[in-house]
Amino acid sequence: MRSRVTVEPVSKLIDEFAKLPGIGPKTASRLAFFVLRSSRDDAIGLAEAILEVKERIVLCSVCFNITEQDPCVICSDAQRDRSKICVVEEPLDVVALDRTGAYSGLYHVLHGAISPVDGIGPDRLKIRELIDRVSSERPDEVILAMNPNIEGDATAMYIARQLVSLGTTVTRPASGLPVGGDLEYADEVTLGRALSGRQIV
Repeated sequence: MRSRVTVEPVSKLIDEFAKLPGIGPKTASRLAFFVLRSSRDDAIGLAEAILEVKERIVLCSVCFNITEQDPCVICSDAQRDRSKICVVEEPLDVVALDRTGAYSGLYHVLHGAISPVDGIGPDRLKIRELIDRVSSERPDEVILAMNPNIEGDATAMYIARQLVSLGTTVTRPASGLPVGGDLEYADEVTLGRALSGRQIV
């Protein structure tokens, strides 16, 4: 009987790494063997960091950004401009946009974009919560800062149709963002200019 090439604990770790987005079998194997070669303290540090994220991080009940407190620090900040809500796909987009210094309003995180190919419809995102929030808070402007790709454009169009019917001014960041790119990878100057030159949808 042939012995297994990889012992069970290592094989299990490879399988877990392979579940991460963008991680294929080869990369998962490299990560697993990196952990195997690491010190016990480093491995424990990684495990504790993962558990801490799961135990301490929650979604803000207002904007659905990740946070340690609810509401989050942005929603709780009285200095923020409450007349504007910037809608983004992921929490990392909040970090990227806020770092520009060109925007001081509030945010709303959808946690994805509409993608029929991947089985993601509007009901899988925080769109209903956005519509309810806009109806309640009545901001002067809602900025749809979706990623400039097919899914982002489809999501922005879907949301814009519903918000315009509420009488809300809806805008999108101006050109300058690369088509097909992700907001989190754009530089601060490009993001700042795009926000400053946003256009009504």
